Amino acid sequence: MNEFTLGVEEEFMVIDPVSRELKSHEQRIVDAAQKIHEDQVKAEMHQAVVEVGTHICRNTEEARKEVSKLRTTVAQLAGDIGLRIGAAGTHPFSHWQHQLITDNPRYFEIVDEMQEAARSNLIFGLHVHVGIQSRDMAIHIANQVRYFLPHVYALSTNSPFWEGRNTGFKSFRTKVFDKFPRTGIPDYFSSIEEYDRYIKLLVKTNCIDNAKKIWWDIRVHPFFETIEFRICDCPMLVDETIAFTALFQALCAKLYKLRAQNMKFINYSRALINENKWRAARYGIDGKMIDFGKEMEVNTRSLILELLDFVDDVVDELGSRDDLQYVHNILEHGTGADRQLAIYNQNNNFADVVDYITSQTLKGL
Repeated sequence: MNEFTLGVEEEFMVIDPVSRELKSHEQRIVDAAQKIHEDQVKAEMHQAVVEVGTHICRNTEEARKEVSKLRTTVAQLAGDIGLRIGAAGTHPFSHWQHQLITDNPRYFEIVDEMQEAARSNLIFGLHVHVGIQSRDMAIHIANQVRYFLPHVYALSTNSPFWEGRNTGFKSFRTKVFDKFPRTGIPDYFSSIEEYDRYIKLLVKTNCIDNAKKIWWDIRVHPFFETIEFRICDCPMLVDETIAFTALFQALCAKLYKLRAQNMKFINYSRALINENKWRAARYGIDGKMIDFGKEMEVNTRSLILELLDFVDDVVDELGSRDDLQYVHNILEHGTGADRQLAIYNQNNNFADVVDYITSQTLKGL
C-alpha cells in the first residue's frame, strides 16, 4: 500500500515594513534559519525571496505543524532584522528591475540563458509533493490528475496585482512564469520510459543539464519518489496551504485506488486542460470551466464541489477531512486574490494590500 507522504514548499516575499517594497535580506534570514532548521530554509533566485520546505510528513496534520513552524521562524528572523514576510503569488507593486539576484552560479547561469524572462520571474508559489513509491504508478497518476489542476489552481489564485496594476486576472503569477520554457500543463506520457527518454533527449541536446529544469505544473520528481504539484500561487493562510495539500494528496489516493480496481479517470489533452487553466487564472472561482464529459460550461464552484465528492471515499483513511473542509470557507469568503482586491477597492491603496498580506501570513500561528 502506498503511504502518500507529503512535503510542502512555500516561497515568501521579504518586505520592508516602511516602504512595503520587496527588500533584499542579503541572505541573513536564510543564514539564521539554517542554524535552527538546517536545509529547510533556502535562498531563491531573487534576494527578496525565502523558500521553506517541510520534512517528509505522514499526513496533513504533520504538514500543518511543519508549515506553521517554518512560517513562524522565518517571520521572527525577518522581524529581528526589521523586515516582514508575506505570502502571495506576486507583490502588489514592487518592480522586478530593482530586485537583486542571489549570488549563486546556478542562478547566474539561469539568468544568462533566460535573460529578462528570468530577471522578471519575481513570483511566489506553493509546491506540494505526494509520495508515490512506484514511478510507473507516478506517471499514471500524473497523467490523470492533470485534468483537476485548474480546479485547485482556481482556489489558490492569489496574485491579482503586478507592478502596481490590477491585471484583471485572479492569478497573474502563471502569466509571468509562462515566459519560461517547459512550464504549464504537461503532455500525456504513455509510460515512465517515454518520459525518461524525453528527459534524456533534452539533456543530450543541451536543452537542460538535469530534469529539475522541467518546470511544469505537475511533474514526476527527478530525485524523490514523489509527484510534485507546482500550479498554485503561494497562499496567504496556513489553512489554505493545508487545504490544497490535502486536496492533492486525496486526488493521488483516489486515482491510485481506481487503478487498483482496474479503473481509471479519462485522460484529456493538454490543449483542453489549458482552456480551464486559462479560465482559472482569469476568473478564479467566480468563472465557469468546461466539463469535458458533458461538453458544456459549468460554474467553477460546482466543479470544485464535484471534485470534493470525487475524493470523498479516501479522505477519512488519509485523516484529512477537517483540512479539506476549509475549501468551503474559500468558496464562501473568496480566494486570496478576491480578498486582496476587496482590500484594495476600499481605498485604492497598495500599502493596505501589503499590510493585509503580511498580517494574514501569520494568522493563526
